[in-house]
Amino acid sequence: MKAITINVSEPIYRDFQEHARVCDRTTSELIREAMELYRNERIRPRRSLRALQPLVLGEVKRVWSPDDDLFAEMLDG
Repeated sequence: MKAITINVSEPIYRDFQEHARVCDRTTSELIREAMELYRNERIRPRRSLRALQPLVLGEVKRVWSPDDDLFAEMLDG
């Protein structure tokens, strides 16, 4: 783990200290957790598959028939 020095306002630091005391955790833990949350939401957000827009890849060449499904063949394999 990398040790760092940061400057924060007194009221914010007091809030973190108080919350850490109430939760029986260290202030460092809460700040690390807050930094990780910020990273996951703002720097490297994980996109849901539901949020992706569909791609148009051209026209349908032919409609699939039930014989086109390979699932049964994979189970027999």
